[in-house]
Amino acid sequence: MMHGFHDFHFGLFGGGYMFLFWILLIGVVVWWVVSIKRDPQMSALDLAKKRYANGEITKDELDEIKSHL
Repeated sequence: MMHGFHDFHFGLFGGGYMFLFWILLIGVVVWWVVSIKRDPQMSALDLAKKRYANGEITKDELDEIKSHL
């Protein structure tokens, strides 16, 4: 019977570990695609207004961002 790297390879990356690897890889690819879809021409003020419209920040936070820009 041959034992060595081949058995170690399947033992380490087989089963649950391989499943977690693929889930992580798919997650990274999805994150990358979503980050690319952002509009690179969007200004900081436009982004702040969008965040305010989505309810992510308050009116006071929007006004503070405006004052810093």
